[in-house]
Amino acid sequence: MDNSATTKCMDEVAEAVTKCMTETYGNPSSMHLKGLEAERILRAAREEIAATLKVNEKEIFFTSGGTESDNWAVLQAARAAKRSGMHVITTCIEHAAILNPMKQLEKEGFEVTYLPTDEIGRVSVKDVTDAIRPDTVLVSVMGINNEIGTIEPVAEIGAAIKAANPSVLFHVDAVQMYGKIPVYPKRMKIDLLSVSGHKIHGPKGVGFLYISEKAKMTPLILGGGQQKGMRSGTDNVPGIVGLATAAKRITAGMEEESKRLCALRDNLAERVVKFEGVTVNGPVQSDETKAFAAPHIVSVSVKGVRAEVLLHALEEKGVYVSAGSACASNKPAVSETLKAIHLPKELLDSTIRFSLGIYNTEEEIAYAAETLGGLLETLRRFTRR
Repeated sequence: MDNSATTKCMDEVAEAVTKCMTETYGNPSSMHLKGLEAERILRAAREEIAATLKVNEKEIFFTSGGTESDNWAVLQAARAAKRSGMHVITTCIEHAAILNPMKQLEKEGFEVTYLPTDEIGRVSVKDVTDAIRPDTVLVSVMGINNEIGTIEPVAEIGAAIKAANPSVLFHVDAVQMYGKIPVYPKRMKIDLLSVSGHKIHGPKGVGFLYISEKAKMTPLILGGGQQKGMRSGTDNVPGIVGLATAAKRITAGMEEESKRLCALRDNLAERVVKFEGVTVNGPVQSDETKAFAAPHIVSVSVKGVRAEVLLHALEEKGVYVSAGSACASNKPAVSETLKAIHLPKELLDSTIRFSLGIYNTEEEIAYAAETLGGLLETLRRFTRR
């Protein structure tokens, strides 16, 4: 139950990757038949991914994953536009792959505005609009928060940005969004979109960045000129094929799977809040706010028990979760997201994240909740000592 950290690779993805590594293993830059075969496979993968977003295949650039995609989008977009202005906007609940590049931009002389959220983690469209200035060149807002599962109003934000200043680029970190809810960059006025393969039951070490044809960007890696000179280096064909296979599968059944995951999510939330001192954070906590809740994430605070202790106790029972977010390191710091939604101080270090995927079942939900409940009395007694 830690699918927001990583997912089990689909069988068809593993098969596609293996075939590519052992049979169609040519370098797509080579001029012989083996290379041409790899180039054809690469082009087909790019077209398949572009179709899931309803964009042009020339706007898809492959990367090593979500972190690289985020870094490329933030750093290179801002640097490319610095003659027009040196002001960028983001939120205080972004992933470290956004926040740390923002800190780097500050070192380079850019001014960064960090927007707050409401009590469920939603960013205000008005706050975004109010923050836009004549020297603003980039706005970056995540699609779904990776810790508490809040769906941000990206379509409304995109429309507001373009109404205020069409030249401002809009970036969305869609690592937790893509494959869970619909995302169409053209319709949502998104110029840059980051996706990671291993969050959608694809391989690790591969992702992509959608770059609108209208967006001005500088190259990320210089070398042999692959990917239109924007990211040189031999293409990771097996990884890209696996990514495309996962993307096609996960988006094809997205509507039905989303409903199934929502039911599992609500079942889990309803079970755990029955235990003394257990609360659910973010939009899952009430029927009025569930419209803004991702299908796959439940943030749970357990009063009187440290998250790390609870994580390892659950692990011993075969239940794997994260203490906040596992995307940064295996030594989680105090969550900026939890602080942003004003979670009581005593719960900041007592919060875990359940995140679901296509292989989770109702039986697993029941087992996880029962296991959590059974551990609480013992763990609290141990903590008090």
